[in-house]
Formats: sequence, structure tokens, C-alpha cells
Amino acid sequence: MDFSRRHAVLGAAALPLLSKASGALGQVPTLPGMLPVTGQETFGPYYPVRGPRGSDLDLTHYPGKQGRALGQVIELTGRVTDRRGNPLPDTAVTLWQANAAGRYVHPVDENPAPVDPNFLGVVDFRTASDGSYRLRTIKPGAYPEPSGTVRTPHIHFDLMHADYRLVTQMYFPGESLNASDILLSTLAARRRNPATVICRPAEASEPGVLGFTFDIVMLA
Repeated sequence: MDFSRRHAVLGAAALPLLSKASGALGQVPTLPGMLPVTGQETFGPYYPVRGPRGSDLDLTHYPGKQGRALGQVIELTGRVTDRRGNPLPDTAVTLWQANAAGRYVHPVDENPAPVDPNFLGVVDFRTASDGSYRLRTIKPGAYPEPSGTVRTPHIHFDLMHADYRLVTQMYFPGESLNASDILLSTLAARRRNPATVICRPAEASEPGVLGFTFDIVMLA
């Protein structure tokens, strides 16, 4: 079935039913000694409801193919924790994103930008025993969305740990479209903390690769 924007909104509205205390309807208060919870978002119109999905944490290659995806290679690291900073090991994560031209591998994406045959842009994985993750991918491009604005580069995360679920989007620092992005620019007005969804520059393992780190705090 097609996954429409209406389905995305309805899916987000259902998230509180999937957790003991989701916080999806507003920003969770940050108590002394507690980390701020990463801002909740909708699934979006391009959630990968159908396969294929990858499991290789090097997304610069399409599963089973030899070619390399176009665009700037990035290394993304981070930890998934609770509000006290305790690691959340074995958290199930689905990550999905557009390619370097701003196109998703999804049947409802009508962006005329080209599909990259060497980029799937969807992966399922679990966090390590210390709550950490490390992957390699392509920096996503900006793309037009139905209201007429252009979405700033971002990566989607869907995380599930025990009874708690968090759907969020990660943004890059210093992007010119950040201030006008339809979601990022309205986070504060929607009672989410914008600082929790912007990754930070980090060292990369080799020249020519950009490094970023993105820690995710779940209401667990």
C-alpha cells in the first residue's frame, strides 16, 4: 500500500500508545541531572514500509552490488541512552534517507531527481552493548516537499527499546536551509528541543570522509 502524508501523521499520533510515557505530544520536561529527550517527529511520507532493506552498516554500496553511491561519504557515530545517560543496548534501529540528489528509494517519491542505482538508503541494525552505533553513508541532499518549500538535508531514525519507541530526524549543523525547513524551524514551537536533533562534527577514519556524531536519548 502507499504510505501517504496522512498515514504519517496518523502513525505519529499513535506513538503514545506504543510506550509507557511517550512524550510524543510535547517536549518532555528535563529534570535536574537528566538528559533532554531527543525530539519526536512523524514517520514522514517515505517511511520504508516495504523492502528491500539492508543490514550492512556501509550504506555507500547497494546490497549485493559492487558500485559506490554518488555523493559525500560520511561516517556517523553515536550512542543511544536513557535520560540518565545509561546505555540502551540492543535497541532496534531503522535508518532511512534520501540520496545525494535528494531522492528516496520509495514508490511515492515523485521528486524528478535521479535514483542512484548504488544507493538503497535504508538499513536495520541494533546498538552495541554500550548503546553505540557506527555506520557509513552518503550525506543526503535537499529536496522539495509538497507545501512548496525545500527540506534541509536530514536522516530519519526509528528506534525501539523494550516498550519505548522514538521516531526522529537528524539534521546537519550550518546548513543554509535549516532556518526555513518546515520541520526543523518549527520544532521549538511544537515543544521539541531543536538542539537534540542536530549532529556534531567529529573525526573521520580517513581523508575525504566527513565525520559526525549523533547521540539519541530515549524516554526509557
